[in-house]
Amino acid sequence: MSEHDTTSGTVGEPTRRDFLYLTTGMAGAVGAVAVAWPFIDQMRPDASTLALASIEVDVSGVQPGMSLTVKWRGKPIFIRNRTPKEVEEANAVQLTDLKDPVARNANIAADAKATDIDRSAGKGKENWIVMIGSCTHLGCVPLGQSGDFGGWFCPCHGSHYDTAGRIRKGPAPQNLAIPTFTFTTDTVIRIG
Repeated sequence: MSEHDTTSGTVGEPTRRDFLYLTTGMAGAVGAVAVAWPFIDQMRPDASTLALASIEVDVSGVQPGMSLTVKWRGKPIFIRNRTPKEVEEANAVQLTDLKDPVARNANIAADAKATDIDRSAGKGKENWIVMIGSCTHLGCVPLGQSGDFGGWFCPCHGSHYDTAGRIRKGPAPQNLAIPTFTFTTDTVIRIG
């Protein structure tokens, strides 16, 4: 080995070239993030969308037998305080009599049956039902407290829903959907 041999087993000090490579790479990464950020940022929901994510509805003035319609995420929501007789009639319906025996309730398991208790607000509040008010046939808004079963009737094509929002007659293939909701107090319902 000669005295002027430059190979050695140790790594030398960083050079100016190493510094320039590192600086150029960092500048390129910052530039890539700066270019990508507007595309990523535009995918976030705006403030008006976030404001509609959930609503609270005061139902203190809704007496038994009365309904209230509110708007949530651009859809009508039916809130009904059913009478004891309506709850009793809904409980008496056999699942075999239903066209769609699935609950369609966002609050419970997807495979739950369309019993009245699985579609209502639950224990102690069985009289309350909250549903998305769009007919499952073509999306029309059904009329409340009408039809052959005293629930909702879609005059566009003749779908009849009972007081639990279950399709009983007509072309609609599914029950009215139940959104995610909870009672935050005895008289306030949070939807969403």
